[in-house]
Amino acid sequence: MYACIDLGSNSFHILIGEWIDGRIEIVERSSDSVQLGEDVRETGSISPAAYKRGLDCLQHFKTLMDQHSLGQYWALGTNTFRVTANAQDFIQAACDIGIEISPISGEQEAVLIYAGVITSLPVSENHRLVIDIGGGSTEIIIGHKHSRLLTESMAIGSVAWRDKFFSPKTSDPLLLEKQLDAATTASKAVFDGISIGVKKAGWKEAYASSGTVKMLAAICQAHGFEKGEIELAALLTLKPQIITAIAGGGDLPGLKGRRRELLLPGLAVLVGLMQSYKVGSINFSATALREGMLDFMVKNKKTLAIMQNNQLPEVSLTDNS
Repeated sequence: MYACIDLGSNSFHILIGEWIDGRIEIVERSSDSVQLGEDVRETGSISPAAYKRGLDCLQHFKTLMDQHSLGQYWALGTNTFRVTANAQDFIQAACDIGIEISPISGEQEAVLIYAGVITSLPVSENHRLVIDIGGGSTEIIIGHKHSRLLTESMAIGSVAWRDKFFSPKTSDPLLLEKQLDAATTASKAVFDGISIGVKKAGWKEAYASSGTVKMLAAICQAHGFEKGEIELAALLTLKPQIITAIAGGGDLPGLKGRRRELLLPGLAVLVGLMQSYKVGSINFSATALREGMLDFMVKNKKTLAIMQNNQLPEVSLTDNS
């Protein structure tokens, strides 16, 4: 039995599964909106409040792990662990709890995200565009089957864009619209940085994972659009309703309260990306980094010995250009 712990800048996740009759059986899932990356853009450090939330969540994860007969676990830290001055202090505190964390590069994160997304897809000859919008970074991969043609990690995410563009507790819809437009324009400019590479690699199918995309897909579905699919036209059509709901504190069909403050920045990031790469519609993927971690652990049993101390094994980052 294996446990995979995904420590993102917005949410922490744990996935526990086992290999039964040639397939992975999930026995436990849990997540918490820790927002470890809040204010990191301004301070360069994990805030005291986020630090405590993170450790409280890991204590809960340790309790869950102790309830199962685990053969191995793997805990990976993403963008916040790459950019903060006190990340090593947090890693040591987590170790005291009993969970050893391995920070990974943006490219390594992208590799595992792609592996996780394609585990739920049928075999196809088409090139696939895969994106994952996190709290502090967005990973972009174009692949053909198990080969990657492009692998990028961009310094843009829902928590980072909230802290950069959106004033807390703003209730003026006109101001919110200006903030959203500025955030979307800046998002497109970031993604334009690799647009030539995306065009060169080419793609026919587009998939996106993460809580941000799940939230936007749910909102689109609740307003009568296709289930599990996000159309750029739908997001632009729903923009006035989204702004009104956020400004007035009202309900918005499909929106869960705990992700409310990340709706506008998440919308800006996704719309900017879709505009930059001319993505008319994108499919939501329920599988991502943690499923990729689990898939890697199961398929690379010979490498498990070097993970006894939760060390990160070498993951090939060579693109097949």
